[in-house]
Amino acid sequence: MALETLLLVEDDELLATQTRRALERHGLSVTLAADAEQARQCMASLPTLDAAVLDQNLGVDNGLDLIAPLLTHFPQCRILVLTGYGSIAAAVAATRRGAHNYLTKPAGAGDILDALRRDPAQMESLPDSPPSLQRLEWEHIQRVLDAHGGNISHAAAALGIHRRTLQRRLKKRPSPVQFERERPDRN
Repeated sequence: MALETLLLVEDDELLATQTRRALERHGLSVTLAADAEQARQCMASLPTLDAAVLDQNLGVDNGLDLIAPLLTHFPQCRILVLTGYGSIAAAVAATRRGAHNYLTKPAGAGDILDALRRDPAQMESLPDSPPSLQRLEWEHIQRVLDAHGGNISHAAAALGIHRRTLQRRLKKRPSPVQFERERPDRN
């Protein structure tokens, strides 16, 4: 699929500017929005849209909530959810809503374009070895958080823990290095 037009929804101004420039160097026409409201305004004014890159956490907004309106306006649009707090649960939630793919930050222009062009059916399968207890806890917290629309207070109540405890656990998210150690091909 040829990509010519792209909507980038990112609330971090510096990251948005850098990503926009990098994608434009690859020949794309990039429209930038800093929040959900600006993204909706862009959708109304754009005649066509080949792809969209959505930050999952947009301040008070959730980038996942933009997937359905995007696909309503542009049914052939390929949507990539980009987040600094990646988890399998969040990736599943994004793809169930209609996202084409899901990436964790940092991701360069090449990674973004590869994820948008790649066929989701041909992605790598899950590892054979079970994840660590820390990873399982993180995934469970992410599922509960998603089920409660990102509301920390409601998710904490559902988990049976105090809101501050949940916030501390979210700050201590497992690092990619820890996840890398879990891969069976790294002995």
